[in-house]
Amino acid sequence: MNFTTFKRLLKYINRYMILIVISLILTVIKVASTLYLPILTARVLDVITDPEPGYINDVKKILIEMIVVILITVVTQWLINICNNNITYRVIEKMRNEAISKLQKISIKRLERFTSGDLISRIIADAETIGDGLLLGFSQAFSGILTILITLIIMIKLNLIIALIVVVLTPLSLFVASFIAKRSYKMFSNQTKTRGDHTSFITEMIHNQKVVKAYTYEDESEERFGELNDTLSSFSLKGTFYSSLTNPATRFVNNLVYASVGIVGIYFGLKGMITIGTLSIFLSYANQYTKPFNDITSVITELQNAFACAERVFYILDLKEEKNGYGTALYEDTSVEITGGNIEAKGVHFSYEKTKPILQGVDFTINKGEQLAIVGTTGCGKTTLINLLMHFYELDSGVLSVDGHDIKDVSRKALRDSVGMVLQDTWISSGTVAENIAYGVPDASREDIIKAAKACYAHSFIKKLPNGYDTYMGEGGSSLSQGQKQLLCIARVMLKKPQILILDEATSSIDTLTEINVCKAFDKLMMGRTSMIVAHRLSTIKNATKIIVMDKGRIIECGSHDELLEKKGFYANLYESRFAG
Repeated sequence: MNFTTFKRLLKYINRYMILIVISLILTVIKVASTLYLPILTARVLDVITDPEPGYINDVKKILIEMIVVILITVVTQWLINICNNNITYRVIEKMRNEAISKLQKISIKRLERFTSGDLISRIIADAETIGDGLLLGFSQAFSGILTILITLIIMIKLNLIIALIVVVLTPLSLFVASFIAKRSYKMFSNQTKTRGDHTSFITEMIHNQKVVKAYTYEDESEERFGELNDTLSSFSLKGTFYSSLTNPATRFVNNLVYASVGIVGIYFGLKGMITIGTLSIFLSYANQYTKPFNDITSVITELQNAFACAERVFYILDLKEEKNGYGTALYEDTSVEITGGNIEAKGVHFSYEKTKPILQGVDFTINKGEQLAIVGTTGCGKTTLINLLMHFYELDSGVLSVDGHDIKDVSRKALRDSVGMVLQDTWISSGTVAENIAYGVPDASREDIIKAAKACYAHSFIKKLPNGYDTYMGEGGSSLSQGQKQLLCIARVMLKKPQILILDEATSSIDTLTEINVCKAFDKLMMGRTSMIVAHRLSTIKNATKIIVMDKGRIIECGSHDELLEKKGFYANLYESRFAG
């Protein structure tokens, strides 16, 4: 068990101190009533075995008292469960909220280290396991310790020798549990890691079934899944095997204690040193005393698993959040606002890996209202340039500024609020068509949403959907064609009306006729706005104010469409091969 992890969990639990105190008070009442019941049973036995006149009335009184004690035990246990469930699930809710919040604030570069399946496993499955461990701990740990102390005190008062037999033999349970827990923790730790890989692979296969089938990868996919499944099963079985040894091993010790108490108690009873009622108390308390050791060992096993999962969740919570170069604005609002949209790059260098430079000394300027088209071969850095402008990554060196402000001094919220993007990769969230269009402007009116859809020629197909703009889109908008999804993404930008417009293959999935109409709509939207266009189609390039041609991370040509054709350089060759031919 990692003590640091334990202390961090305690900080979460301490927030609910009132519920914890109530739970502890109720636990004391429950334990006291549970341990008082054997005493009442002993009194009944003593009354019956040595009856006196009117003993029936005495038995009735004791039985009534026993019923009251049982009711108290049941009610307090019910209230304890309510308190403990509240504490546990509020802690897990808090941890999950913090984990999701953290994911929104870490850099794209850091986020790319994880697979989506692994993150899902950490936030959902691992957090659930933490909750199970905490719930078991609250329910049994304090109750078990209290039971041990009270029964021990009562047994010592009744008969010191029998009490010593119980005390000497019982610690064997803890020794056995400790021995097993050390081995089970390693297995549970490996299990949680493998479960993340397992979830990641399943997520990947489900999301990309079309590709799997198109490349007849089904057999290889099953084989790979089988390997992961075998590994997960192996760790799970080993962890379960070690943890399952705990119960039978401790029960053996418990039965040994019970048998010893019975034998010695009978001997003392025959000698007249204790009554039958007292013997019944000892036999009952022998079970009551040893049972918590059984429960505590189970708690230790579950907590080992919970701590292994907690370390994976805390790993996410400990990730460093995005920081600006000068330690200024992050996502908070600042006094810096983007109103014009003038963009300038000076000596921009960037690499995802230090040994593999992507951009090398990029310089360009875009004034408000201009359209800059970026063309070049695959991998030349076009999309990377856009990622840097959106401040998804930090520059290695150089300056990238908007309206004269280094983007390091502009909060990411202010920067991204001023930019509208349409990417080649479309994304539709779970929700209605209207909610998807209003994704960037949540408070937009229905009239404005419809106007934006009409502007990009999406209105006609939306009206044909079962519930029009109120049609619910499932995950990824699977009921829509790729072109329809892209039109919805374009409608988002039409509604947002940003100062800066970024189009990265924005019309790649749209048919030619619709593209012509959408480009007309873009022309209207781009009027007076700064626009950056990454495209392979001539229709979205030739009318740009300025074109920069990139190759191997450098700008090798710059000018208008006609100017670049006259130079008969790289762009002219690209145009001839890709468009004119």
